[in-house]
Amino acid sequence: MRKWLIIPMAGLMILGISHRAWGDPVLFQWMFNTDSTIYDSYGTDGSSTPPGNVNMAGFNAVTGLGSITVQFATPGSHNFIAFLDHELAQTDPYGFSDEFGAAVGTSGVGQSWEIDEPGFTFGDIYYNVLDGILDNTNGVPSGALDDVSTALGWNFILSADETATLQLRVGTTAPTSGFYLTQTDADSNYSIYFSSTLDIQSTAAPVPEPGTLLLLGSGLAGLFGLGRRRLQK
Repeated sequence: MRKWLIIPMAGLMILGISHRAWGDPVLFQWMFNTDSTIYDSYGTDGSSTPPGNVNMAGFNAVTGLGSITVQFATPGSHNFIAFLDHELAQTDPYGFSDEFGAAVGTSGVGQSWEIDEPGFTFGDIYYNVLDGILDNTNGVPSGALDDVSTALGWNFILSADETATLQLRVGTTAPTSGFYLTQTDADSNYSIYFSSTLDIQSTAAPVPEPGTLLLLGSGLAGLFGLGRRRLQK
């Protein structure tokens, strides 16, 4: 369950953040469920340090914008979920309870998603991430504004000669293709976009194509025939 820090507006002036534009995002919390092990930015339900296979070097933990790379190399079944709770329009008179989300496109094979209120009042997304199962629904559509958080997940299987790379991206420009989630502030119409891709690659040595094997066999046969003729002479 997320916890709130309530500060009067006068306190915001003292903290010096009253000048923030309505659209500037702030990342309130992140959480990863990687193969049923939990990591979250507050350390409430797991370690506050990201796991070794999660590279957040390209991610701004303050704004929640940028890219995250996740690597897997162990054979077997894998499950990964990334939960992000962004707050838009921090100085909006309505706070961050006037946001809505949307899912755009068709999710990939093995991909799951969820948009929901973070769990302070009615949303179940936080608990679904803990359980490792997203429900592929939008609990905060444009007709029912509230606080918004998002999550994207993948389920996949690796063989002994395969590795997987997950790319998570959050930006202020909509992707030109693929499946993604949006979070929008209704007053400013400012949006951020959350997308993810899965790339599974083989580490096995390449197998020669049939044509290459045929040419190799023909060459060996020719050499063998030439040797026989020379021996007969």
